[in-house]
Amino acid sequence: MYQQMIFVNLAVNDLGASKKFFTELGFTLNEQFSDDSTSSVVISDTIVLMIMNRERFGQFTKKPIADSSQMVETLLALSAESREKVDELVDKAIAAGGAPAGETQEQGDFMYGRAFFDPDGHHFEVVWMDPSVIES
Repeated sequence: MYQQMIFVNLAVNDLGASKKFFTELGFTLNEQFSDDSTSSVVISDTIVLMIMNRERFGQFTKKPIADSSQMVETLLALSAESREKVDELVDKAIAAGGAPAGETQEQGDFMYGRAFFDPDGHHFEVVWMDPSVIES
């Protein structure tokens, strides 16, 4: 069965530092789709983060590239299988050079989330939702 994928493309200032950051979070690099200007970060079977130096990223758009340390270009949300996995990923991100982004979001017993900024200022949300609430 076909599984639609999403490839999220982000401009980064230091490709090496970004690769190190994302591998420290536990994600893997797909070297087949990586070179000296781009790295393919595999988040899941259907989610791939393409991090590119600003010059390479600029080859895909005619618009100015946002300075993600100064403005929001997008909010990227990742699901987690438990509250503990939310904390684990966000804590890893902060330890690897990211920064906290906002307050912990507590929605009773059915939803929990935290957020972080990667070293370039991209905003990532990590959220757990009780599967029994989602299914109903």
